[in-house]
Amino acid sequence: MADTTAPAPTPDTARFQTITLAEPIKRGEQVIDTITLRKPKAGELRGLNLQQLISVDVATILQLLPRISEPVLVESECNGLDPSDLTEIGGAIRGFFMTASEKKMLEAMIADQQPKT
Repeated sequence: MADTTAPAPTPDTARFQTITLAEPIKRGEQVIDTITLRKPKAGELRGLNLQQLISVDVATILQLLPRISEPVLVESECNGLDPSDLTEIGGAIRGFFMTASEKKMLEAMIADQQPKT
């Protein structure tokens, strides 16, 4: 059986998350099938409501996404995302804001789900 234990966060995974898109974005001749999200800095959060961002509000995610994505996505590309991709992106963004106690609780929940040997 495959090991499904989540890897411990490293400095890179705590700051960056790469998302493989279920529905790639077509930009002219270019096909974007993965995007990398960078943990936002305070200035990139300007004008956003943190509570809405943490609760994975769609409009707030769509507003933040062009500020932290590589390649940089334009508004029309963000608005055209497949819902499953938007959900994964929202989860990754939410993960950037998890407190140490939330991360510890999540790790405990994952450990509880592992088969006992």
